[in-house]
Amino acid sequence: MTYSVVYSSKTGNTRMLAEAIRSFLPNENCTYMGEPSSQALVADRIYVGFWTDKGTCDPETAAFLSELTTQEVFLFGTAGFGGSAEYFEKILAEVKQKLGPQVRLIGTYMCQGKMPQGVRRRYEAMEESPRRQMLLDNFDQALSHPDEADLQCLKDALQTI
Repeated sequence: MTYSVVYSSKTGNTRMLAEAIRSFLPNENCTYMGEPSSQALVADRIYVGFWTDKGTCDPETAAFLSELTTQEVFLFGTAGFGGSAEYFEKILAEVKQKLGPQVRLIGTYMCQGKMPQGVRRRYEAMEESPRRQMLLDNFDQALSHPDEADLQCLKDALQTI
């Protein structure tokens, strides 16, 4: 079975997951690795990675998902806010809605990802409040992600399909 690994990565987090997927799978079966492109569509299975934008996948990934027809798809992504499986499931539910009816979803994986320093500066400029502190704490927690544990969980998710 042939496969492609397609990803959109604003900060490098999703690219890190894509590279891990590529390293876990047989080299000879890979037809494409890179940013969303129609070249990826020739594969039987497509691993599609995204960064989270306003509770769903980024616009480039959304456009690519609309081009899928009958392929098997494994969705993976990163979000700056982490630690909540419910939050990740909510994002994945939004992304799944972008898949056509003939696309077969075979698995998903999401983890936290670090955010740019500009986000922290924006949080620091907010009025002192419990929400501000929560945002700063989450930002600091995200700095190490994706980490080795995240990559191992991704590998485990891939082994279930």
